Amino acid sequence: MRNKFDEQLDNLNNELIKMGKLCERAISGAIKITMEDDHEELKREVLETDSEIDKKERDIESICMKLLLRQQPVARDLRVISSALKMISDMERIGDQASDIVELAQYIKKSDVKYKTHLSDMANEVIKMVTKSIKSFVKKDIEMARNVIVYDDVVDNYFEEIKKELIRIISSGESDGEEFIDILMIAKYLERIGDHATNIAEWVEYSILGYHAE
Repeated sequence: MRNKFDEQLDNLNNELIKMGKLCERAISGAIKITMEDDHEELKREVLETDSEIDKKERDIESICMKLLLRQQPVARDLRVISSALKMISDMERIGDQASDIVELAQYIKKSDVKYKTHLSDMANEVIKMVTKSIKSFVKKDIEMARNVIVYDDVVDNYFEEIKKELIRIISSGESDGEEFIDILMIAKYLERIGDHATNIAEWVEYSILGYHAE
């Protein structure tokens, strides 16, 4: 019975990895659309990936429910399963926010201002956070999870830096500022994705320790 349970837990881990990779693909596609002029096919791919993320969330929910109902999980198993359920909720929101970025990107297609900010750098750091948060769960690596939590400050600093860069550009008169709100909103969505990665890492801590660390 325990061997069967462990096999199903391994399946859960594999599905979480797949969902994490879908999130990475959605974010990287969204930022590529943002930084380049025209990617109608890629836009469709990102929106389709968001739909795949939604489906993967339902699939993982089903796996978790079967583990809870058909097996007899001990306390640690229950923590792992409940943490996975919380994590997929955050991953689903990551997919939604990647789609939101795609929708905003059309308004700044011809803007040079986006190249004068750290938007692309911020996106790269956010993708790293998402990747490491999922990996820390699968590997049960609490140090990796804690590094993700600490790294959220780096992403927050990028957001503040982008705000300062936009203010500088406005002050210098380099642009009429029409696209500034859209660029700032894209940066805000990236910051939120970083927050979701942090949430995932905090659930990893809980799954290992049995409590949320301070």
